[in-house]
Amino acid sequence: MQNTKKRNRVYESRGEPVFQGILIAIFILLGVTFLYPYWHVAVTSLTSPDYASAAGFKLWPREFSTDAYVHMFHASYLWKGYANTLKVVLLGWSCSLLGVVLSSYPLSKKDLPFRNLFTAMIVTTMFISGGMIPTYLLVNNTLHLRNSYFAIILPACVSSSHVIIARNYFMTLPNELEEAATIDGANSVQVLMRVILPLSAPILATISLWVIVSNWNAYFNCLLYITDPNKYVLQVVLRRIILTDSKEMTSVAETIANQTDTDIVTLRAASIMLATIPIICVYPFLQKYFVKGVLIGSLKG
Repeated sequence: MQNTKKRNRVYESRGEPVFQGILIAIFILLGVTFLYPYWHVAVTSLTSPDYASAAGFKLWPREFSTDAYVHMFHASYLWKGYANTLKVVLLGWSCSLLGVVLSSYPLSKKDLPFRNLFTAMIVTTMFISGGMIPTYLLVNNTLHLRNSYFAIILPACVSSSHVIIARNYFMTLPNELEEAATIDGANSVQVLMRVILPLSAPILATISLWVIVSNWNAYFNCLLYITDPNKYVLQVVLRRIILTDSKEMTSVAETIANQTDTDIVTLRAASIMLATIPIICVYPFLQKYFVKGVLIGSLKG
């Protein structure tokens, strides 16, 4: 028995470096797979039009040029898309965070009447939904929200998964804190605003990150409910640039309208970079809360 244990320890110690090396190689391969397409687009956006359409591996711009960014910075439709997306992100983030907090905090209280029933109803919506056609009829015909930003925001305003995760996080907070605040004369709203929310920065930051990224990348609801081009969000504008003729979109001047196909490639690459850089810059500020918020919010049922 002792010899068998020693052999197992030897095998484990010898196999561990090999296993770690394989994991490192896999993650490096995945990292390159994820990063290279983005790097390829960045290099294409900074390459002169003569070499932008050339096939092959592109590690650096062959001829550095910022003409595509100059053209895109003068494109009014792009900045309209930015403005509309920022409106959707800010309004959607406010409504979503308000809805999640007001629904998850009461569900975290064990003395709430029919608490388990309400929780089961919310969990059920994670597996069963009304579908796209009933949602469209509700938003367009019943609520009459066509060409309104709320048509983009409301269908996915409060996520069931966000409510459950926030509820679980609130349940981990000590009840003694609320009791002490109540003894000091605080009402329920003051307890929530002054005690609970300041302690809930990790989960609120995590949900905020999910909501911001979701609203920033949202385009389908805009295609369904928005018919006014002046209200198109950035992702719809980007879709029109990439999937349709860019000459229609780049009407800043006659020179841009008469660009060749190679110039269209650089314009598309530059528009992709301008659309993705802002949301990438948000991640470093919220990343430190992300793991903590998800872990704590998923522990207690």
